[in-house]
Amino acid sequence: MSNMSAPTGSVNCEEFAEFQELLKVMRTIDDRIVHELNTTVPTASFAGKIDASKTCKQLYESLMEAHASREKVIKNCIAQTSAVVKALQERREKDSNDLTLLKQIRKEQTKLKWMQSELNVEEVVNDRSWKVFNERCRVHFKPPKKE
Repeated sequence: MSNMSAPTGSVNCEEFAEFQELLKVMRTIDDRIVHELNTTVPTASFAGKIDASKTCKQLYESLMEAHASREKVIKNCIAQTSAVVKALQERREKDSNDLTLLKQIRKEQTKLKWMQSELNVEEVVNDRSWKVFNERCRVHFKPPKKE
């Protein structure tokens, strides 16, 4: 199976463009799932040549890991940005005349809204991937029941 793992390391939540780029890279597995399934899960005529259940199991584990790591990154950045907004708002309460602070708060709130919208995007991306996965792998692999 091709390597479609997510990058690791710390995430810079301060720069939204960097955050978006990281998510784009981390969504590679979902973007390529149809190709991955077409090249690794055999059609009925080639079923004997490849262990489709093993391939589907590996892809299932890769998807689970990718989805969990992206959700963790997004939620971590939301928490960090929320804390920044809160701190800025507390400073603003002490100095309501500081327009620079007000602009900074608005900028951070906008960034926070974008990050929160990424959770919705994530849900759509994940649903699409699981639909394709289930269409091709349901005969070969049964995912464990979620607790």
